[in-house]
Amino acid sequence: MEIIKIIGIGLTSLVIIIILKQYKPEFTIYASIIAGLIILTLSLTQISGVINLLQDLASKANINSKFLGIILKITGIAILTEFAVSICQDSGESAIASKIDIGGKVIIITISLPIISSLLETIITVLP
Repeated sequence: MEIIKIIGIGLTSLVIIIILKQYKPEFTIYASIIAGLIILTLSLTQISGVINLLQDLASKANINSKFLGIILKITGIAILTEFAVSICQDSGESAIASKIDIGGKVIIITISLPIISSLLETIITVLP
């Protein structure tokens, strides 16, 4: 199971970071980034099954494939933004973390505009 690997890497990294804090605190951020990238890579390998399922459901429901692509981009942006925010917070840079968070949200809203406009058009046609 992948979750066992992820938890194992996380806990091992935690122990390494705690030890590094005592002797070389400047290296803790590097250990945190490497552990985060490994965990992110393991997590993303599982996403192909989800993408295939969503494509099948979208084709059965006659949903525009453009919208599915937008949803996947939004999900990717959210995951990467959260990863960057966590790294910044671990480094003690909460101000930069909040700016990255806001930037990610703005980009998500911008990318989602075609879905929002299509939804509004559908609502307008349904309402009398």
